[in-house]
Amino acid sequence: MLIGQKEKGIFINGEWREAYSGTYRSITNPATLEKLTEISYGGKEDALEAIEEAKAAFSAWSKRTARERSRFLYKAYEKMLENKEQLAQILTSEQGKPLTEARTEIESAASYLLWYAEEANRVYGEIIPPSNANKRSLVIPQAIGVIAAITPWNFPASMVTRKLGPSLAAGCTVVLKPASQTPLTAMAIVKIFEEVGLPKGVLNLVAGDARAIGDALTQSPDVRLITFTGSTEVGRDLMKNSAQHIKKLSLELGGHAPILVLEDANLETAVDLTIASKFRNCGQTCICANRVYVHQNIAEEFIEKLSAKVRNLKIGNGNEDSTVIGPMIDRNAVEKVTEHVEDALKHGASIVAGGKEWNGGLGGHFYEPTVLVDVNDQMKVMNEETFGPVLPIETFDLLEEVIEKANQLPYGLAAYVMTESTNRLFQLTEALEYGIIGVNDVFPATAEAPFGGIKESGFGKEGGKEGILEFVEMKYVSIGITK
Repeated sequence: MLIGQKEKGIFINGEWREAYSGTYRSITNPATLEKLTEISYGGKEDALEAIEEAKAAFSAWSKRTARERSRFLYKAYEKMLENKEQLAQILTSEQGKPLTEARTEIESAASYLLWYAEEANRVYGEIIPPSNANKRSLVIPQAIGVIAAITPWNFPASMVTRKLGPSLAAGCTVVLKPASQTPLTAMAIVKIFEEVGLPKGVLNLVAGDARAIGDALTQSPDVRLITFTGSTEVGRDLMKNSAQHIKKLSLELGGHAPILVLEDANLETAVDLTIASKFRNCGQTCICANRVYVHQNIAEEFIEKLSAKVRNLKIGNGNEDSTVIGPMIDRNAVEKVTEHVEDALKHGASIVAGGKEWNGGLGGHFYEPTVLVDVNDQMKVMNEETFGPVLPIETFDLLEEVIEKANQLPYGLAAYVMTESTNRLFQLTEALEYGIIGVNDVFPATAEAPFGGIKESGFGKEGGKEGILEFVEMKYVSIGITK
């Protein structure tokens, strides 16, 4: 991005324009605090106009055949991969994650467009055998209408396509609100859809004031569904504000994922997978490990091996290929991590790796990858989502004990189990109260499988055949037959 260049952050009915407010906000690189660009900062007026245009475009778009809609997704998928390096550079510059991770995210984001280009043709209705000889019963799937997609900053590409792919495939039109910290990646993806000829009004983007835009989206009766990824706190607000019009919601909210390392686990694999889960994207991942429970018989060796590897993780600017740990998104994120570490130390925890802020001459928002031991349930880090590079480790003895600990929080997004036992595998996956469970696998998200939590981690699915069903309504038709 060119420093000082201004970008129009509003895309409505096929045109890029300034916000009605006329104001601009700076987007900075979290690693260097360098200003990347300024984008127009939208608000309620812009959102309401976007809703109107999406509503106007819905009839024609939803009446296209599934194969017609899928062609646009195929083309966008191909163009995303063609522009993978450029998109990854934009993503790393505004979000901070290492380029290797950014490239992987672009590939993952594109895969959702491919999957739903294919799934568009597989949204089936049904003919129900009637109980009455004089009736025929049909079920017809139809697009729900205008949807609002609100996406987070930690995965600014894949969270966009996980919502755009199924909604466009189903025949919905979209108003996209990207995170204020990372709008540039979303804008670049929308430009790809523009280049492949997506009809005007089908996809609209409004970057800007989260509260003002969110209020417009929740209060409009023309928005039929809100799909949101973010904190549980904001999810509650969306539910309250959407109640007036009984909107459908699909919410992927906060998590506090446990990793259970059993006595029979492959130790080297468990160490490597735990590190990969916790420190990907500097711990700013909704399904990353938030707490580790390791069996007491292998705890000492596990902690020793893990801590040694964590101390060698290279921190730095994500634009450098050797970087493993990039910056945190902003100063508030660093302060939250600092608070959690200090609280843990106050309640008796010990640091075996990391434990402080890092600068390295870059000036950005960095915190060392940190490992805590001697932790207990009184600590914030064991109860609240840290969303940073801090890994607390607690030991356990009995399987029943660790299951209870893993389930004791109100969150239910993801959990992980490290074991070589088939019996324990089934016992644990059935007992753990989570929507996603990885067994010897910490990267469960994939386009072909349903992704989503339970309890206070939300409801609704993204990915798989289930993902597109969030955006359709099943209409029942009962036909009387005259003989």
